[in-house]
Amino acid sequence: MIHGAGGATQSWRHLFPLLTMKHQVVAIDLPGQGFTKLGAAERCGLREMTKDIALLCNAESWRPKAIIGHSAGAAIALSLCQQPVFSGTKIIGINAALDTFKGVAGLMFPVMAKTLAMMPFVAETFAASAKRGPVVERLIAGTGSTLAPDDLTYYRALIQDAGHADATLKMMAQWDLTALISQLPNIPNDTFLLAGQGDLMVPPDVSKTAAAKLPNGQFQMLPDLGHLAHEEAPERVFAAISSQL
Repeated sequence: MIHGAGGATQSWRHLFPLLTMKHQVVAIDLPGQGFTKLGAAERCGLREMTKDIALLCNAESWRPKAIIGHSAGAAIALSLCQQPVFSGTKIIGINAALDTFKGVAGLMFPVMAKTLAMMPFVAETFAASAKRGPVVERLIAGTGSTLAPDDLTYYRALIQDAGHADATLKMMAQWDLTALISQLPNIPNDTFLLAGQGDLMVPPDVSKTAAAKLPNGQFQMLPDLGHLAHEEAPERVFAAISSQL
């Protein structure tokens, strides 16, 4: 299980116990996020993280039957398919971030992210600001999801962690989907993409379009759910993906 940018393994805390009733499940934190420490600062991009996760799986002798990825984690999951060891692995994406920014945003966002990632004290300033006012509530509302107070507590702890914020900025600064998107028609793995109809971060049409490009892609809409669908309604998401496992 691979979380999205800015999240951590806590995002799976409702889905995890449902899956472990029948499956052995491994959830990882991306470099510098959640419970991990950032190693080489330049290894936060899609290609580098893909290589490092593949090395981790090999070192631990993990041969997953399926990889479940949320948002950017779904992109990493599909990128892993290009490693020979994952040739037969099923991919399940939840609100998969499989599109690039268009127009002016496509030019400006990467530059802004790189600039912020290089500026000193940006992560510390953001983490400090998260301790004042309803920052977490606004961020979650922007996803189109509604979470319980306990779930918000976990996100509040994450964004108040300067190391986590710094690693997230570095991931955003190094993120590039161009090569992966061009390779979608060449990825033969069975892929099941779920999308929340109310996702305000990644439009559901992104998953629908990606599924159509994949040789063995399937798409399913989740009505009334947002970007954090697996946290809003874990039982519904579990019901959707359990038939795929």
